[in-house]
Amino acid sequence: MITTITPRDLADRHEKEAVNLIDVRTPAEFGEIHVTFARCLPLDQLDAKLIKEDRAKSDRPLYVICRSGSRGQMACEKLIAAGVSNVVHVEGGTLAWEQAGLPVARGKKAMSLERQVRIAAGSLVLLGVALGAFVSQWLYGLSAFVGAGLVFAGLTDTCGMGMLLARMPWNRRGATCST
Repeated sequence: MITTITPRDLADRHEKEAVNLIDVRTPAEFGEIHVTFARCLPLDQLDAKLIKEDRAKSDRPLYVICRSGSRGQMACEKLIAAGVSNVVHVEGGTLAWEQAGLPVARGKKAMSLERQVRIAAGSLVLLGVALGAFVSQWLYGLSAFVGAGLVFAGLTDTCGMGMLLARMPWNRRGATCST
């Protein structure tokens, strides 16, 4: 079971001591809005073994945050599976942090990864239906494939399309992970 903390409790802890908080969103998402003391380490670049080596002598908690909680949860599971100890997930992510009225750094507006997935999936389904109707009925399979992928994403709380889109140039260009 993964240990969790509320945004308010983490902010209170940060007032009393140094806190190690990683944000596992894409650089573009991080650049748009992030917790002021977070550092960006995108989920697709997270090297759990390297983090374990770096933290070998530390017993301080490693806090993990994302947009709403899903990617943060995945990052925590990855870190724990690699043997990283004292990993804590921030409940509700950056959205909950902002809703609690806690300080954030704002930058250039970016399209969320979730929105990009909806646009890409919808476009592929529409393309599959159009190709199936006008070219060959076999091309309806594209729509079926995307639909199956969405069902799988919902059941497993993982999204292959989201992971692929996170690596696209528009999610990296013009944004850095520096705070």
